[in-house]
Amino acid sequence: MKNIIFMGKTGSGKTTLCQKLDQLEIKYKKTQSVELYNNAIDTPGEYMENRGLYNALITTSVDAKVIAIVYDPTQEENYIAPGFAGMFCKDVIGIITKINKATEEQINLAYDRLELAGASQIFKIDTVDDIGLTSLFDYLANINL
Repeated sequence: MKNIIFMGKTGSGKTTLCQKLDQLEIKYKKTQSVELYNNAIDTPGEYMENRGLYNALITTSVDAKVIAIVYDPTQEENYIAPGFAGMFCKDVIGIITKINKATEEQINLAYDRLELAGASQIFKIDTVDDIGLTSLFDYLANINL
């Protein structure tokens, strides 16, 4: 069983998070199908962007301990339905990425949307500058207890 499954819009930073978590070289690529890492599951952005594909997210999430909704605050459209976390019988966290590129207003809006989606905890991170990753990775390390 993997520790976490990352769900979010295309370009939100899911693959980069998987690579950071496994201490791999960062290689930017478009995820075309579900990919397994040592500690994480990476999902294509289309699974989150198209509600008809939510069943793929639900099915794939069975193999993870925690669900993470990854949110890029620099993208204007909202793609996360209120109560989204209610589909899962597991802890759902929110991860706001690219905080160094976003305004405070964009970050606050992302926080509100993740809260409405039902995220139990929300982490603010920037993978380029390694901001907030320690608290996220400590959280993930402690779910094994």
